[in-house]
Amino acid sequence: MQKHVATIAIFAGIILLVLCAQFHILDQYYISVLMFMGVNVILASSLNLVNGYMGEFSCGHGGFMCVGAYVSSICTVLMFSKNHILGAPLLPPQFAFIGFPLALVAGSAASSVAGLVVAIPSFKTRGDYLAIITLAANYIVISAINNMEIIGGPRGFMGMSATERAMQSMLDIPWVLIFVLLGTVFTVWLLRRFVSSTLGKGVPAICQDEIAAEIMSVDTNRMKLIAFMLSSGLAGLAGGLYAQVLGYVNPQSFDIMRSTEVMVMVYLGGMGSLSGAAIAAILYTVLMEALRFLDVWKWVVIPLLLILLMQFRPEGIMGNKELSDLFPKLRKYYSFK
Repeated sequence: MQKHVATIAIFAGIILLVLCAQFHILDQYYISVLMFMGVNVILASSLNLVNGYMGEFSCGHGGFMCVGAYVSSICTVLMFSKNHILGAPLLPPQFAFIGFPLALVAGSAASSVAGLVVAIPSFKTRGDYLAIITLAANYIVISAINNMEIIGGPRGFMGMSATERAMQSMLDIPWVLIFVLLGTVFTVWLLRRFVSSTLGKGVPAICQDEIAAEIMSVDTNRMKLIAFMLSSGLAGLAGGLYAQVLGYVNPQSFDIMRSTEVMVMVYLGGMGSLSGAAIAAILYTVLMEALRFLDVWKWVVIPLLLILLMQFRPEGIMGNKELSDLFPKLRKYYSFK
């Protein structure tokens, strides 16, 4: 029982947040901030798998997020909203509880395929060259969607809010918040299980010395494929949730600035630290909201704070440590077995 205290506490916290949203203890602004925190935690944690644990330099995470956002959005609109492609929705509202998770899975799968396309060139490239490849992939995705008039092109795509209305017509609770919170917990759990597994230990081995890892029987190409596909798939999950939160997606929302924001969160939290990525994502979201009154000047203050952090603590907030390393007594409250 003691080993599952953390799991019980997490789900108790989710229920508490949902109840606060349901009974309007939290207004819509704070609910939105919570949801953006969850999306950012998914993004930062997933990129940390490649840039932190594996030691590669991917800077096109916004492109994978874009693929997931658009594929999930198209699926939900076709299933539960009137649209110019099929006209009437394919499914009645009561199927939204099943259809929406399936749409998120479809978006994640599409992003994983995009990650596979990027992973193959990573077999022979590292560092700056891989960064250029991922950056090019980001621009290819944005340019392709900009030229697809059937899904709105540069004007964007909307209609996803019909899915939330369909779910609320059956049971009026904050469904999007629930899915974001569950998606965040699932991402952290999955990545923690992966990097703690026998298979996943090959990822930091590649970071330390790829040639030595191959000598020690690590299939480095296979590990890169798995890491890139898992990372990009989770970015697609974040994109699908982000699209549902806003009810609208635009290709310019996933440009190089989005990828840069995710990299900032990773390096702020600490390379190779899942706890650090989650903490940094939360802090970054809060900081963005706290400095909103500065308007464009916040883009002066935030980089300045990052420069100071890199000057005095270049390893980030957590370095390569987890919370359980700083507080060993926490280990007895959870188990991954």
